[in-house]
Amino acid sequence: MALDVASLNEVMVVAERTTVEIKLDKKVYNIGKDLTTAGGTVSDALNNVPSVAVDVEGAISLRGNENVRILINGKPSAMAGFGDSNILSQLPAEAIERVEVITSPSARYDAEGTAGILNIILRQKETLGFNGSVNLTAGNPDNLGVSATLNYRKEKYNLFSNFGWRYSDAPRTTFTDVDYYDTYDEDGQLRELEFRKIIEDQNVDRLSRNYNANIGMEYFLNESSSVTGSLFYNFGNDSDISTNNSDRFNDSYTLIEQTLRREKETEKDNKYQVALNYVKRFGEDSDHKLTADFQYEKDKEDGLTYLNEDYVFTDPSNSDVFQIEQEYTYEDQKEYLVQADYVLPLGKDSRFEAGYRGNFKNSNTDYQLEQEDIENGNFGNLVVNDTISNIFDYTENVNALYTQYGSKIGRFSYLFGLRLENTQLKGKIDSRLTEQELVAEFGFPIDTDFNNNYLGLFPTVNFIYNLNTSDNGNEESVTLGYNRRINRPRGWYINPFPSRSSRTNVFQGNPNLDPAYSSTFDLGYLKRWEKFTLTSSIYYQHETDSFERVQENTGQTTTDGIDIIRTIPINLATNKRTGAELGLMYNPEKWLRLNSSFNFFQFETEGDFNGVDYGAKNTSWFARFSSKVTLPLAIDWQTSAFYRGARQDAQSDTEGIFSLDLAFSKEILNKKATVSVNVRDLLNSRKYESVTTTDFYSRYSEFQWRQRQVNVSFIYRFNQRLNNKDRSGERGNGGGDDMEFEG
Repeated sequence: MALDVASLNEVMVVAERTTVEIKLDKKVYNIGKDLTTAGGTVSDALNNVPSVAVDVEGAISLRGNENVRILINGKPSAMAGFGDSNILSQLPAEAIERVEVITSPSARYDAEGTAGILNIILRQKETLGFNGSVNLTAGNPDNLGVSATLNYRKEKYNLFSNFGWRYSDAPRTTFTDVDYYDTYDEDGQLRELEFRKIIEDQNVDRLSRNYNANIGMEYFLNESSSVTGSLFYNFGNDSDISTNNSDRFNDSYTLIEQTLRREKETEKDNKYQVALNYVKRFGEDSDHKLTADFQYEKDKEDGLTYLNEDYVFTDPSNSDVFQIEQEYTYEDQKEYLVQADYVLPLGKDSRFEAGYRGNFKNSNTDYQLEQEDIENGNFGNLVVNDTISNIFDYTENVNALYTQYGSKIGRFSYLFGLRLENTQLKGKIDSRLTEQELVAEFGFPIDTDFNNNYLGLFPTVNFIYNLNTSDNGNEESVTLGYNRRINRPRGWYINPFPSRSSRTNVFQGNPNLDPAYSSTFDLGYLKRWEKFTLTSSIYYQHETDSFERVQENTGQTTTDGIDIIRTIPINLATNKRTGAELGLMYNPEKWLRLNSSFNFFQFETEGDFNGVDYGAKNTSWFARFSSKVTLPLAIDWQTSAFYRGARQDAQSDTEGIFSLDLAFSKEILNKKATVSVNVRDLLNSRKYESVTTTDFYSRYSEFQWRQRQVNVSFIYRFNQRLNNKDRSGERGNGGGDDMEFEG
């Protein structure tokens, strides 16, 4: 079974188009020249991929499920933010060559991520000699960026690099309207409410400066082996300045108090990654190979938040002085990856594979809260709050072995795999309070030292049957997949020490969280004609011990009488998901290209916590439509529309969201350069609206992470021509998993 080098070369040839390829375990979307993401980020590009959605806060979901694993070139990476997708909003979209949407991952991949995997393959030029590109971007609200890709390739080695700088100053707005219900104490007595309604209006200026660089070298030891080394570095310097106006009403809904809170948050983030890759091919069969990988990643974040609140007006006889507060957060993360994969072809149409992967991660978070000492009359003097301040040391070690076997029989191909993973999660909290003092302070026990271990087997089964293939490009196939996945609790989800997102909201992790396990079945169909392509699938997922974040009243209040709300993650008994998706691509003429996709899903959750039933059943959907038209004077015009339907969870109802993007571009300078103009969220309608209802309050929220954005971009390319002598596909970029089993 020869490696399909022709298909790899084809990917490079059609890189200016957005196409889809169906593999045994994945769909491959070649991003190409997506005009609406020019000058944008990787998050912007992902938001245009079918089955994927990026919400207004930057959270990435696959088929409506946010528990998705993000990989870069087939591996976990600092470029994916140590599992935090925020860095993807800092990397330029032009860095992407293609995105692999893996809803039925083979045994080679980590079992992490119940929704599946998004594998982002970065661009890698294979042309001999010196080549590259430079991209300049300017936008409003303030958005400035410069990025460059430079490569130098000879027969024996390849030098590659990517550099980027980005500056943005984007406004963010939040509006909340909270109505508090009557509640009763343990003796059945009605509690007196300080306020019946609170309305808050927050405006944030988000200043972000980001630098990133990725440099490396691939050296061909001989015709059968190569070594690749690379270094990635990212530095971020962010500053958020916010003002929050709060109006407070009594039982008669009369405004009796108004406050203004000012908050300044600064964060500096340094991260780097060192990666080594070795590939050894045996004999004349390029598929018989051994690959080995080593990665070391380190991330250091320093954060400071200063908060001050004053009365605009209040009742002087019933006023409390607000405390000035400062929060310090120091976070240090380290991660090692060791991996080895062996592939053995068995005859012409079969293949055996086995390997090992070890992920070893440690993070240390030092959180300190300082508050003004108003109790002792020391105004302006800040002292450490021993109740909240803590140091959390967290270790996650995952060792995995896998094996898989695949074969092709006529039009039928299959791939069976089994993965064994052992997980160790350890957490220790250094607090200034004893365990007895912690219980007295918070009213419930806090586990300050825990060690959880579990072993899991994860089978995968994938089939593909080609109903029809022909030389004129027509194609028809059916795929069927099954996989078992895991969602591990980590980080803030298991840190039992409460941390504050505001004076009235506390987030507390749950060290008793069990891992969530899911089993998923996926049936897909592809039909390709000369000008029309149809993709479709239906899927079912059954998840046990799924995570759900719930809110409850702590029974405590602030100095000015506002209830303090706790958010805590819990295990639900089950989460059942059923869904279907449909994709259509139609190219009737050379000057017209139409794409659309539709994803419908239903989920049903069951479970309770502290006597409250959090079961829910909901249906939601999202859809995309894009068109690309070539106008006179060779001007390309692209329109992209997205709608996400309303949805519900255990405590919240969220309204639907619509957004519209528009872009124009033209190639100039003998097609060596491209100038483009795009508008993201043309109607400024990408706002998150929700209603959260609990036993003690009802809250309406409206949130806009980013307003309408207009960008102008200029890209200049030099010496970028496809060379038939390129060693396409030789580099271990993680994008070739199971490519041989295309059926």
